[in-house]
Amino acid sequence: MKKDTTEKNQRTTGVSRRKFIRNTALATGLISIVPRHVLGRGFMPPSDKINLGYIGLGKQGGILANKFLSNTEAQIVAGAEVWTSKQTWFKRLVEGYYAEKRNVSNYNGVTTYLEYGELLERNDIDAVVIATPDHWHAIQAIDAMKSGKDVYCEKPMTNTIDDGRKMVDAKEKYSRIVQIGSMQRSWEKFRKAQEIVSSGKLGEIKKVLVNVGDPYRPYDLPFQETPTGVDWNLWCGPAPLISYHDTIAPEVVKTYPAWRDFKETGGGRIADWGTHMFDIAQWCLGMDKTGPISFIPPKDPKAVRGLRMFYKNGIKMVHEDFGRGCAVRFIGTEGELDVSRGFLETRPETILLPNGGDPKGMFKDQGNHYQNWLDAIKTRQEPICSVETGHRSATICNVANIAYELGRSLEWNPVKEKFKGDSEANKMRKRKKRKYAKHQ
Repeated sequence: MKKDTTEKNQRTTGVSRRKFIRNTALATGLISIVPRHVLGRGFMPPSDKINLGYIGLGKQGGILANKFLSNTEAQIVAGAEVWTSKQTWFKRLVEGYYAEKRNVSNYNGVTTYLEYGELLERNDIDAVVIATPDHWHAIQAIDAMKSGKDVYCEKPMTNTIDDGRKMVDAKEKYSRIVQIGSMQRSWEKFRKAQEIVSSGKLGEIKKVLVNVGDPYRPYDLPFQETPTGVDWNLWCGPAPLISYHDTIAPEVVKTYPAWRDFKETGGGRIADWGTHMFDIAQWCLGMDKTGPISFIPPKDPKAVRGLRMFYKNGIKMVHEDFGRGCAVRFIGTEGELDVSRGFLETRPETILLPNGGDPKGMFKDQGNHYQNWLDAIKTRQEPICSVETGHRSATICNVANIAYELGRSLEWNPVKEKFKGDSEANKMRKRKKRKYAKHQ
């Protein structure tokens, strides 16, 4: 207990110190910290700025950089990446934007690192954005929280159940703010769907259909020579040391890499999109702190759809392609609702539009998932997609993968987070981490 108290005092001291030494760039050219009342109404003093470090500087890291670049409450000051070419690309992206759009003359630039641990050692960084492959998320997020930093972590939060619970525990231990990148919760369209389902306008929900991609599969790509510009040992990190292939780790930052398809590094497309769409199902059903208790896979061992899941209250959820792309369908006693990024519809239409109208022109606002995180950092209130929420949504995907792989029914206890009477399935809740040497 004494050790925990000491750690907390050290973290508190570190956070307080950072409030006084944060970089003053982006504060309309001011060099010294000026009280808010001197700057005038509507100005934010440099001491209130949130310094961000990025871990993972590939395609998604760049997308997330663009979400924060125009925000004057935050500034990107560092990045960590195992590809040297992506370090250069990210640095140019951020510094170029600040120079062109923000008219910043005294910005010190982005410092890049090969080892993310070096980034975490910096006392002037307040929070980190994690956009690495899934197998890295828990280790990097927990290390960041230990160092006193708040975290934005991409979804799926983790690719094992055990890692997810460890992230939740770390958040509580280190009193950090953690936002998971299931940003559909910030979209007006999905917020409206949640309102309709939770209000009872569809009657009693009997069944939910969720269409997302296939389960994971073992890594099976042919060998390719590893390029000189990447530390492949660090890329694999705690995962098995698989051979390099450019489809899972392309050097050029243009397309989404396929590491998400494989068990060793991701959770298949069922997890990649499932932590969007199963997440919406959980939210609308009021199940954010629990999950299904029964998972029944299809009889065909080669099937990639057909998994049935049952909640304790009897609601049935099915991983099924109902012909509308990645989407969710809620079936109630009084009506149905379909929702995806492209549409929100109810049958009858009067449930959604009691006074008539065209739903295609409505509900376009995507909110600001990223501002929500920054606000939470300042207020120390929970963000819209907390670490517990992210863990529960990822758990559905992880249990689904286990059920598809084993090909048998599983009884899941969402309180104890264990399978009933199945030692093999319970062993699959976590994976042994590979011991890897850091870059020399």
